[in-house]
Amino acid sequence: MKRFDFKYYILLILILAGIMAASGEVNNIPALTTTKQERNFIREGNKLYKEKRFAEAEIQYRKALEEVPESETALFNLAASLLRQSGSTDVNNGNTPVSQAAQILQQLSKEGYKVDLSEKSYYNLGNLAFNQQDYASSVQMYKHALRKDPSDDKARQNLRIAQKKLNDQKNDQNQDNKQDQQDKQDQQQKQDQQQQNQQNEDNKDQQQPQSPQEQQDKNKQKQDQQQTMSDANAEKILKAMENEEAATRKRVEAEKKKEATARKRAITNPW
Repeated sequence: MKRFDFKYYILLILILAGIMAASGEVNNIPALTTTKQERNFIREGNKLYKEKRFAEAEIQYRKALEEVPESETALFNLAASLLRQSGSTDVNNGNTPVSQAAQILQQLSKEGYKVDLSEKSYYNLGNLAFNQQDYASSVQMYKHALRKDPSDDKARQNLRIAQKKLNDQKNDQNQDNKQDQQDKQDQQQKQDQQQQNQQNEDNKDQQQPQSPQEQQDKNKQKQDQQQTMSDANAEKILKAMENEEAATRKRVEAEKKKEATARKRAITNPW
C-alpha cells in the first residue's frame, strides 16, 4: 500500500480554514428565531475564535444554543470550534471533539437547514473523511457540497484530489489481491511438486531393477528376519512349556501334602 501523502492533508486543512474563516466557521448570520442574548453569545464566541481561544469560544456557542436551541449559526460555529480543538481525525473515536463536530455537521447537512450551512457541512465532512483515508465517503461528501453550491471551487478541487486518491487506493488493493492470489498459487504449486517428487521417489524404489548382489543381500536380510522371528517364537513356546511343567509339579506336591495330612489325622484320631 502507498503511504498517505500528507501534502494532501495539509492542503485540506488550509482549505478548511479558509472557507470557514470566510463565511462558515465564524458565521454572523442570525438564526430564523433569534434573541439579543443569543446574538451576543455568538459575537463573543466569534471574537474568542478569531483569537484562537477555541475552548472558550465553544462555551459561548453552547450558551447561545441554551438560549435558542435551534440556532443553526451557533451549531455550525460550535462544530468549527470543536474541530479546532481536536488533535485527532477519527470521527468514531468516542465522545471526542472531532466526533461531536461530525455529528453536528451531519445534522446541518440534512434538508431543512440553511443551504449555505448545509453545503459547508458537507464540505467539512468530506475533509474529515479524506483525512481518515475514507476516500469513497470523501468523494460523496464533496459531490453533495457541489450540488448545494456548484460554484464552490474549493470543493471541486478537493473532489478531484479525493477521486485520484480513491483510484490509487483501488489500484493498490487490486495489486495486493493479485499478489496474494499469486502467492497462494505458488505455495500450492510448491506443495504439489513436493508430493510429486516424493511419489516419483517411491515409484523409483519400487520399479528400479536390482543387481544379483542386491537381491542376495535382500534375501539374506529377509531370511535373518524370519530366523529372528522363529527363534523368538521357539523361546516363547519353551517358556510356556516350562511354566506349564512348573504348574504341574506344584499341583503334584500339593496333592502329596494333602494325602500326608489325611494319614496323620487318621493315626492321631482313631475311632
